Amino acid sequence: MKNYKIYIASALLGLSVSACSDEFLEYEPEGVLSSENVSSPENAEGLVIAAYAGIGNDEMIGPLTSMWVYGSVRSDDAYKGGGGRGDVAEIDRYEQYNLTIPDQGDAMAPRTWTDFYKAISRANFALQVINEIPETDYPLKTTRQAELRFLRAHSHFILKTLFSKIPYITEDLTQEEIALVSNDVTDEELWNKIADDFLFAYENLPPSQDQVGRADKNAAAAYLAKVRLYQAYEQNDQHEVININRERLEEVIRYADEVTGTLEDDFGNNFLDGFDNGPESIWAVQFSINDGTTVGRVSYVTGLNSPHGNVLYGCCGFHLASQNMVNAFQTDDNGLPMLDNFNETDIFNTVLPDGTTPPSESLTVDPRLDHTVGIPGRPFKYRNTVNNSGDMVYNFSWARDPGVYGYFGNMKEQQAPDCSCYKKEGPFIGTSKNIDFIRYADVLLWKAEALIQLDRWNEAIPIINEVRSRAANSTQRPLDAGATDIYHIGQYTSFPSKAYAWKALKFERRLEFAMEGHRFFDLVRWGEASEVLSSYLDEEKTKRDFLSNAEFTPGRDEYYPIPQREIDFTGGIYKQNPGY
Repeated sequence: MKNYKIYIASALLGLSVSACSDEFLEYEPEGVLSSENVSSPENAEGLVIAAYAGIGNDEMIGPLTSMWVYGSVRSDDAYKGGGGRGDVAEIDRYEQYNLTIPDQGDAMAPRTWTDFYKAISRANFALQVINEIPETDYPLKTTRQAELRFLRAHSHFILKTLFSKIPYITEDLTQEEIALVSNDVTDEELWNKIADDFLFAYENLPPSQDQVGRADKNAAAAYLAKVRLYQAYEQNDQHEVININRERLEEVIRYADEVTGTLEDDFGNNFLDGFDNGPESIWAVQFSINDGTTVGRVSYVTGLNSPHGNVLYGCCGFHLASQNMVNAFQTDDNGLPMLDNFNETDIFNTVLPDGTTPPSESLTVDPRLDHTVGIPGRPFKYRNTVNNSGDMVYNFSWARDPGVYGYFGNMKEQQAPDCSCYKKEGPFIGTSKNIDFIRYADVLLWKAEALIQLDRWNEAIPIINEVRSRAANSTQRPLDAGATDIYHIGQYTSFPSKAYAWKALKFERRLEFAMEGHRFFDLVRWGEASEVLSSYLDEEKTKRDFLSNAEFTPGRDEYYPIPQREIDFTGGIYKQNPGY
């Protein structure tokens, strides 16, 4: 548990900083502060804290930290779940693809747009203030400027992956100039703006920070690798990859090599309280509990997603693993993924009268399956009971609407109900567990991806095997109700071709980051969203009736529409994405 001893707290050191107005273009926090009346080092420090808080000020409807809706449900990893299609129907529209529309009012994606620009506004306002303070009065000036530009780039990066065409707002613009900033810029220009902020952070941040949670040079190097990787896949206006830029891939390798970190000994550590800011956590949003505030700064962004039928949780059964994703964890006789035929056989799809699922006698799986998915008959969050009373073995009855969405649950984003990090507000669950934006496994696989695309696939083998080796060693916690012989995960001895190496890399990313919200963005980056998701839907429609009319339209559904209210507000300066 974090009895919050670090600085990213909801208290803003006495400064009455509001979240800024409903329109993100209201650049300065609403009616309370101006750069003139806070221009002191002490107040500047409070504004930096407010900027950090801004990137974690999300909610169940309007997420900033967990991309479970945008990157997991929108992909082949997961179903929406909940109480049928009408329960939080906005997510159903995203899952169907062809029902997503620009005119959504204050629904999920438009609220995420607004909340990110509020966070950007906080960073820019703090920069305005700090820029005017002499360095002789404020020795931390350059460091804090670098942190703020890192935060600003982080927000713009996620907006870019969600909406493609976005306005890049900086602190040197007047209100009038902000109102004229267009979102109709090239990908190259936008990626370079994001990279410039991260580069400033990389060049001016210390290798590490005394206060955990602050951005440092290590995090900036990792984010530069990520930006250059996305930028390397050059796309046309229809979101087709038309070129893979080798110079950008070389930059990915360069920055990835500068990132220091190690993998957690056990894969599950990444998703348990008590391991926050560990060796694998490169950049994370910080949450807290018992920090002196009324309810603590806990995260409710996944508050809808706990098991529904278990009295220890109670609500609401969203974000359920897809059958396709569960099948992907099967391994062959060598313990390797079944790259081409994993979805020919459904696993754990038979429910016994006692509400459990028996494995096939010949079935072997990657152990990451049981760190990721709740499966009937298997311990949930490594527990059989809680406080020697509450049953924690996942049961078919925990699924809220199995006739629609099946019964597989999610594990990574959950905590056990007796965790000191756990807080229940009404039916909704919040925790103080950090959410990692980047972990070291990500950096390793980015480098492996760049090497493969540069035709150096043999150099990627030990990197991918390092990730797989950790997975193989992650079987010490109670996972599978005693059937330990089900786990079989092996190492790649060679890649016979670039095509094989490419499949192996993509598969490894899916297994490692399943249900963490990365999958959809990977598919879009690779230019494979249409092919993969259309194939997924063709098969899933035979198993899940609610997807019977779902259809992915290439050239449109790779990105969300620009919220219509923003286009209207700017008088048409913002341009809509294709197809909407």
